[in-house]
Amino acid sequence: MHLGGSRRRHYWVLFGVVIVVVFLLTHPAAITTSTAPISTPEPTSAPEPTSTPELTSTPELTSTPTPLVPVVTKPAKTHWETPPTLEKLKQWEIDLPQHNLDLPYPEGKNGRYVKFSNQVKRLGWNNALNEILMNTHLAHESNRAYVFQQYVWKEDHYPWPEHVFRNQEFPPHTPLNAIISGPSAGGPWDVGDEAPRSISDKWFDVVCPEHERRIINTREVKPVIGWADGIDLFNHWKKLLLEAPDRCIEIEPEHYEKDFYPQTFDLWLWGSTRVRSLWPSFSRSGTSRLLEPSPIVRSAVERNAYLFNPRGPRPKRPVSRNPHDRMLAIHARRGDFKDACLHLAKWNSTFYSWNLLEDLPDVFMPPPGGEEGNNTPENVEKYLEHCLPSFEEIVKKVRDSRHEYLRETKTNQKTLDVLFLLTNAEGEWLDQLKATLKQDGWHTIVTSKDLELDQEQTEVNMAVDMEIARRAAIFIGNELTRNPDVFMD
Repeated sequence: MHLGGSRRRHYWVLFGVVIVVVFLLTHPAAITTSTAPISTPEPTSAPEPTSTPELTSTPELTSTPTPLVPVVTKPAKTHWETPPTLEKLKQWEIDLPQHNLDLPYPEGKNGRYVKFSNQVKRLGWNNALNEILMNTHLAHESNRAYVFQQYVWKEDHYPWPEHVFRNQEFPPHTPLNAIISGPSAGGPWDVGDEAPRSISDKWFDVVCPEHERRIINTREVKPVIGWADGIDLFNHWKKLLLEAPDRCIEIEPEHYEKDFYPQTFDLWLWGSTRVRSLWPSFSRSGTSRLLEPSPIVRSAVERNAYLFNPRGPRPKRPVSRNPHDRMLAIHARRGDFKDACLHLAKWNSTFYSWNLLEDLPDVFMPPPGGEEGNNTPENVEKYLEHCLPSFEEIVKKVRDSRHEYLRETKTNQKTLDVLFLLTNAEGEWLDQLKATLKQDGWHTIVTSKDLELDQEQTEVNMAVDMEIARRAAIFIGNELTRNPDVFMD
């Protein structure tokens, strides 16, 4: 169609009006303005604080007029209403290559297996992980395949409420391969290591039907071992499992009324210096060396890697470009943890597990004057310094740790300017902490709540925090424990 110049102009004017009307009808919010001051996304830290850690007051508003600008709001994080199904992952575990009756010894129908049905359940992940790894190490040294099981949550630690638990499962379970990878979860051993690979508990029911299992109750073994040193306890179980002619062994727990901690490696071991003797062999083992985060956890770390890119001024000397090499991670749990820490102080608890190793920079032993079930006010304060440090103590610990790290560095090619706060804190206390630490030169500060996680990553968020902290140049924890009801996850 040919149009004259005037008609052509009218045509385009009419066309433009139609487009504007359609846009306004479909995007009404696009023309919303406000006379309020511009609202920017929440900053990564609060305003600069005063010289004290007390919360600063809001500065008085000036009379300077503000321009008319659109209001910008920070988008809310995605909230997943229900847990992921994880069906593909469960099927992947079912299809592991070692789940095959035709495999040659030491796997297949003639293989040797051990299932620890006395393994801890409904406690924090860190406590379950310790035991999973040590049971795997024991099975490997006994020339038996470890039988891995799902992680069983304490229900109030699970990221979703009970009414939406997956398949109405109570307590909730998570496949082990959603959290870790490696020999404990069915991964391969070192090349040349002919030990049988770990199998799932579902496959154990196939390859070791109940009538073919030898049941060993912990009441048959633990009283004989007593309070032996960790390595002696390990060797006692190893000898028993090695010499037993039975193909399939299942370790069952004594009734909790007679042994409240019926695990093979129980709380009394993990919470005492007796555990130290296990470290040399365990740390060199394939169980330890080949342990890795699960693909879900790794994907969460990579997804949030950009948050840790250094934002401060360029260092004056060459340093690593890897943010983890420049990172200090600190666990600063608040809120519900106060009662837990007071309980630990009451029972004169020690540090837990490998935190008891003597070569670590912070060694803690219960101060004199207290006893289990009772402690002095002075001792309680010492416990809180480690378990629930105050605002000022956290700031001082971060300062001192960075100073000591840089002082002991043999070259000048290291720096610390990235901070990761593993915390459940929020609100003014956390804002003020971040602001104070920013004044100290921490230009990149990220908290657990800043991480963006998809549905599967949310289920294993505790392992995501742990993996980021594991990669850091420095990690500051605050873990004491004696009572499993207050274990940290």
